[in-house]
Amino acid sequence: MPQDHFDLVILGSGSTAFAAALRARELGKRSVMIEERIVGGTCVNRGCLPSKNLIEAARILHEARHPRFPGLQPTTMAFDFKALIAQKDDVVHAYRKKKYTSLLDNSIQIEQGHAQFLDPHTVSVDGKILTGEKILIATGSRPHVPAIQGLQEIPYLTSDLLTADEAQELTQCPRSLLIIGGGYIAVELGQMFRRFGADVTLVERSAQLFPRYEPEVGPTISALLQAEGVRILTGATVESVVQDSEEVVAQIVQRGQKISLHVEKILVATGRTPNTDSIALEKAGVMKNEYGAIPVDEYLCTNVSHIYAAGDVIGNAVGSQMATPVGSQDGGKAAYNAFADPDKRVAVNHRVIPRAVFIDPPLASVGMTEAEVQAAGRRCWCTVVPMELVPRAGAIRNPKGFIKMVADWDTGEVLGVTMIGPSAEEVIHEAAMGLRFHATLHDFIDMLHVYPTMAEALKIAAIARYKDPAKLSCCAE
Repeated sequence: MPQDHFDLVILGSGSTAFAAALRARELGKRSVMIEERIVGGTCVNRGCLPSKNLIEAARILHEARHPRFPGLQPTTMAFDFKALIAQKDDVVHAYRKKKYTSLLDNSIQIEQGHAQFLDPHTVSVDGKILTGEKILIATGSRPHVPAIQGLQEIPYLTSDLLTADEAQELTQCPRSLLIIGGGYIAVELGQMFRRFGADVTLVERSAQLFPRYEPEVGPTISALLQAEGVRILTGATVESVVQDSEEVVAQIVQRGQKISLHVEKILVATGRTPNTDSIALEKAGVMKNEYGAIPVDEYLCTNVSHIYAAGDVIGNAVGSQMATPVGSQDGGKAAYNAFADPDKRVAVNHRVIPRAVFIDPPLASVGMTEAEVQAAGRRCWCTVVPMELVPRAGAIRNPKGFIKMVADWDTGEVLGVTMIGPSAEEVIHEAAMGLRFHATLHDFIDMLHVYPTMAEALKIAAIARYKDPAKLSCCAE
C-alpha cells in the first residue's frame, strides 16, 4: 500500500476518531487521522477534562467559605489562578499522552493540518494528498457564535478558554463576566467563575434555564446559582456590545426593558456548531442539513456509501446527542461497519443516553421527560421527591435538589429520571441501566441499596407511587 493511501482516512483526532482508528487496527486496517488543532480533540484539550478539573478546584474554595456543618468555621483560602491553570495544563498534557498520542503506531498515524475533500476518496491536508478506501468524518464541533452587533469587533471568550497550549487560554480570572447563553457550559462556567470571585451575569433568551428538561430543573438551578450571587436574566437577549476603555458595555433587552451592563469579559456559550463548513463536503458529494450536521443512517453511513460520519458532526441524527461517550461508542461502530459485510453491520442505539451537568450539586438525566412521554401518547405516572427525603442527603447536610421519575402508568416501566443532588452524575448510571433493560418501578423498589447512599433516591422515587416517601422507615422500607 502506498504511504499516502490508507484503508481508513479519518477527519479529526478526538474521542470519536481515536475509537474508530483503534477498531480499524483490531480489524487489521491502516488508518490516518487528520488534525488541524491539537491531537485529542475537544474533550481532553478544552472540554470535559479541563473544565471538571477547575470546577472541582472552585468547589473546594466554596466549601471552605461555606461549610455545611455546624462546628466547622468558614475560612477564606488563598489561591493562585495562574497556578491553577498551570496544574490544569499538566493534567491535560498527561491525559493527552496516556490516552491519545501513546496509542499511535505504524497502523495509526496523525497528519497535522487542515483537511479538505478533493473527491469522494481523496483529501488534501494543506496540499498533501491522502486517499482512502473508506473515510470517516469526525471533525467534531465548535462554539456557536451568534450574530450580535459589535461582537466581532471585541475580544470575547468561548469555552475554548479552557484550552492548553493555545492562544485562547485564559490565565487570569476576570473581575466581572457576562455569559451569553444558559445551557450546560454557561451554568458550569458561571458557577465556577463566581466561586473564583468574579461577578457573573448570565443572559438566557428562553423564559427559564434548561427549557427542554423537566420544568422543575430551570427554577431549581436558577435558585442555586442566585443563592451564590450569580445574576440570571431569563427572557433576555444581548442586542449589542462595544468596547469602552478596559470594559465591555452590553445592551440587553429583557421583556421590553433595556439594561446596560459594564463587564470586563464576555463569554459566549450559546451552543455548538458541527465542523463541516470548511472541509469541502460538496466535492465528496456528502450532504449536510440546514444546521451543518451530516445526516447518517443507523449504521452511521452518509449518502455516499463508503463515507461515514460520527460524533458531534451528525448532530441529532438517529437520536444522537453531542456528547463524548456517544461519539466514542459510535466511532468504533462506524469503523466496524465501514469494513463489515452489509448484513453484518451493527446499528447504533441511542435510546439510552445518560447526561450530566457538573454544577454543584450536579444535574443528571436519562430517558424521556414527562412531556415527551405524554407527546408519545402514553399514559404517564411521575413524581418529584425533594432531596431532603433522601437519608444520605440529610446525613451530609446537603438536601438541595430533587429526583423525578417518569414511568408508564399501565406497565410501570421507568421511562426517564432527572436528578439534581449530590452525586447525581454517578447515580444516573443505575437509572440508565434500568432503562436499558426496561426496568419497572418494582425493579427499583426490590433492588437492595446500600444505606445511606444517594442512589437510594431511585428506590424512594419508585416507592412514591405506592407510599408517602416522607413516612418511610430506615432503608426506604
